Amino acid sequence: MSLKVHYDEEVDVLYLAREGQEEQVIEVHPGINLELDSKGDLIGVEILRASLLLKGVIEPLRDKAIRQDSR
Repeated sequence: MSLKVHYDEEVDVLYLAREGQEEQVIEVHPGINLELDSKGDLIGVEILRASLLLKGVIEPLRDKAIRQDSR
């Protein structure tokens, strides 16, 4: 199963998910939710206010991606 990543800029939410039907959501930290299927397997992670939470890693990731693209 492949992992899909989606950022919704309008509501500032980052989703990381794989195929499956969400049956349960567990808030592991304010603004970070884990989505589980009926077997209790992790099928998704939802990060609310992603731009604030990830601001310290966004620039380094962007810079690395630019460097890799220029090779």
